[in-house]
Amino acid sequence: MSASPDPVEAISQRLDIFVSAQRLLSADLGAEAALFIEAAAAAVTGGKRLRGRFCVAGWRAVEEADRPAGPPPAEVVAAAAALEIFHAAALVHDDIIDNSDTRRGRPAAHRALEESHRRSAWAGDAAAFGRSSAILLGDLLVAWSDDLFEEGLALAQMKPASTARSEYAAMRREVTIGQFLDVAEESAFRTEPDERHAERALRVASLKSARYSIQQPLAIGAALAGADAAQTAALAAFGHPVGMAFQLRDDVLGVFGDERETGKPSGDDLREGKRTVLIAYARESLAPPARRIVDEMLGDPGLQPDQIAALQRTIVESGALERVESLIADYAREAERALSGVRLGNAAVGELRDLARAATVRVT
Repeated sequence: MSASPDPVEAISQRLDIFVSAQRLLSADLGAEAALFIEAAAAAVTGGKRLRGRFCVAGWRAVEEADRPAGPPPAEVVAAAAALEIFHAAALVHDDIIDNSDTRRGRPAAHRALEESHRRSAWAGDAAAFGRSSAILLGDLLVAWSDDLFEEGLALAQMKPASTARSEYAAMRREVTIGQFLDVAEESAFRTEPDERHAERALRVASLKSARYSIQQPLAIGAALAGADAAQTAALAAFGHPVGMAFQLRDDVLGVFGDERETGKPSGDDLREGKRTVLIAYARESLAPPARRIVDEMLGDPGLQPDQIAALQRTIVESGALERVESLIADYAREAERALSGVRLGNAAVGELRDLARAATVRVT
């Protein structure tokens, strides 16, 4: 396969090839295995390929510092595609944890598997089957991401491959810890002083999203291009604040987003009880009685539209939304400064800045 010059197309083509190979490998395992493989294939379909695009952009930024760069080589495309599979695994598990019914405007994986059980008239609890199967589906996708990543590294030189492997391993560890801290915060917030909630929410945002979504994909791509210490540090100094702004924008969309744009119901983070920076800032500004009401409503899956609207008004009137928007702008400025004067390809730096804007300036 010749690499497409468009990163999204190249990543999607590589995913199609990999998934087709997995179908062949499991072809004689029966209809139930085929159902499982197709659920995995569906999980990696769609999305903006953000992590893969940042991986390719990280490679290009270093590669173009010394020479014109053509399409990304096979090992970079494989790494970018592997990141997308790992992201799919994280989303599958995240939707189980959050008890979310939808993802990208379609049934979440555990709900789709639940419906497959029901359509097949199998014995037992369809919902339990869906949850159990989706946990295993996420595990399969993690294995697939490792397999594809290693396929690509087999084509790379030893030192860049070793560095990229270390970055990938760090990403996997950190996002798993970040996911646990996110879950824990929904309970642990009661034992922490109110003034520490925002700091703790920012810690979750860093581990669960900023490093995993932007910083580490950049680092993996740069490593495969043979980045030096200065280039690696500059891309990290750019990627982390972009990732923080990305997650804060996601927090805003989780409360105020339009379902037609986000693929999830408006106010979904409120029903799930997400203890985000937005919520922490709102609570800081509320009198104790109002704070108690917010705490009682957050995490109630049965919140009605009027209750969601009331919480949204409270957040806006508290000044929390304005503070988060200001913090997003601060992170964007920090990222902008990080790439100045560094030996990176000029066109690639422009691409990085465009990607950063796309990731942090999204409609609500």
